[in-house]
Amino acid sequence: MQPTFNVEQLRARTFRSMGTVVSLTVASGTSPQTAVDELESAVDVVEEIFTQLDLTFSLYREGSEASRLARGELALAYASESMQARYVEASEWRLATNGAFTAERPDGTLDLSGIVKAHAMREAELSLIALGLRDWCLNAGGDVLVSGSPGPSSASREVREPWLAGIVDPFDRQTLLGTYSLSGSADGGMRALATSGSAERGEHIWAVGPGRPEFLQVSVAAQDIVTADVLATAIVSGGPPTLDQAVEKWGVEVLAVGRTGTMLATPGFRNAA
Repeated sequence: MQPTFNVEQLRARTFRSMGTVVSLTVASGTSPQTAVDELESAVDVVEEIFTQLDLTFSLYREGSEASRLARGELALAYASESMQARYVEASEWRLATNGAFTAERPDGTLDLSGIVKAHAMREAELSLIALGLRDWCLNAGGDVLVSGSPGPSSASREVREPWLAGIVDPFDRQTLLGTYSLSGSADGGMRALATSGSAERGEHIWAVGPGRPEFLQVSVAAQDIVTADVLATAIVSGGPPTLDQAVEKWGVEVLAVGRTGTMLATPGFRNAA
């Protein structure tokens, strides 16, 4: 599938947060200077959201609330409303996935990093809507959330171009397994794509049961970024049974790569561009 939009209409900015690169790409039909001003304002807002959440939830910051909880200096009952809300959300996902997704490390340390980045993207979406931006793509370390289209808005266009998200080959990080079309409309299409696994960050996801996770990398397309991100991690941890559960219960699309290079793909990925 070849996009027909003019790449000159796309403007992007990046920043670093939560140990990764975050980029915001905005499509605009306004004047070049107006487009730049809109993008700069939007990036400032999004970066602030990521920064504040990282200050609270990062276990790599000695003075963060998450680190104080991990050291036993703070009880969860006395933690911030934000911390408690994410703990409740993570706990709900743990129940929903039969323990495949969990906010606790094997040593019992509370680690909400598996949901915080997606939550930051969800909060960023609300801010971008409030700023009046319709057509944008937010990419945080390969997790993608989109709105609208990269092509120009027009009442005469019945079908608008999708955003194309690339799936990196876990055995060769310089190449793509393929692309997946994300619809930025509110018609129930897939607006988010998240990828989890050990190919980039090493073994940081624990399997349900003994041994290593069966999947090296899992990509999930869903209607919202939290569902995509949580289920990508859960499927890595829980293997094929959790993959089947995710597809049946949440209607997501999944591309899972095994440690020997075998792939399992739902129809949405098999038919992807």
